Amino acid sequence: MRSSGRLARTNGTRDEARTPPVSNQSPTIDPSEGAAMRTPASSGTVTSNGHLELDVTEEVPVVPDPRDVIFSAEAIDASYGPIQVLFGASIMVRRGERVVLLGTNGAGKSTLLRVVSGLLPATAGRVTFDGRDITNRGAHSMVEIGLVHISGGRATFPSLTVEENLRLAAFPIRRDRAKVTERVDEAMDLFPRLRERAGQQCGTLSGGEQQMVAIGRGLVADPQLLVLDELSLGLAPVILKEIEGMIASLAARGISMLIVEQSLNMAARIAERCYFMEKGEIRFEGDVQALTKRGDLARAVFFGGPADTAD
Repeated sequence: MRSSGRLARTNGTRDEARTPPVSNQSPTIDPSEGAAMRTPASSGTVTSNGHLELDVTEEVPVVPDPRDVIFSAEAIDASYGPIQVLFGASIMVRRGERVVLLGTNGAGKSTLLRVVSGLLPATAGRVTFDGRDITNRGAHSMVEIGLVHISGGRATFPSLTVEENLRLAAFPIRRDRAKVTERVDEAMDLFPRLRERAGQQCGTLSGGEQQMVAIGRGLVADPQLLVLDELSLGLAPVILKEIEGMIASLAARGISMLIVEQSLNMAARIAERCYFMEKGEIRFEGDVQALTKRGDLARAVFFGGPADTAD
């Protein structure tokens, strides 16, 4: 069962879990109430009729098993010079999971990805990958540990051919030519159109085809976590269908994914869980379908304006 992602609160303040006071007689539960047992988030009181009443406003979230988590960023702050952009942002991806990061323009989504992949130092917080602390580790070393970042836009070398672009992604294993060829063939098998365009310069391809090359390069790098920025930006609907198929194929290989996406509809089709970000902070975490029911946040995703401040 997934966690609601919310901390228990009592009287508007964060409350530590405490054991209910001990009574000389065991509290009883009225069978007619049919109440499900929950872990109390705060202290409780035993009433005169023997019932245990808990001062609970929200359920305590279930903490994921660390062995199931491939990546986490905890309480991240980051700045560009004197301008702070991220304020305590926290996200997490489980093994084999597809997670989408949604938000308004300028919310800090791409900045958070830059911190994740070592392109921008965090001024506070902690980033872990596969159980290791990689906070502020150099970007050049990320591919070697299995974290691959595909930046937004047309992340290809336009003057090089499709095949040359794919082979460049195999640079860490360049001495093993057989392995390089195997990886490139895998990418072309996944995206047959790349094989058709193998000798064509990337700059002459359509936007959707260039996105295929970018994702193919990520696959050649043999990722455990694939970080994709602005996956569907500017692509035609017919190409988006192909991108959906690509994501499903990557997921079938057990590759974890963290995807920045602008479209809530697209997110609902490709992701299992999402985060909503605004003004450098995480405002929502949960199932994509749950976000669609939050009109204040969904409007911000669709129309690009700030989310309502009222709950």
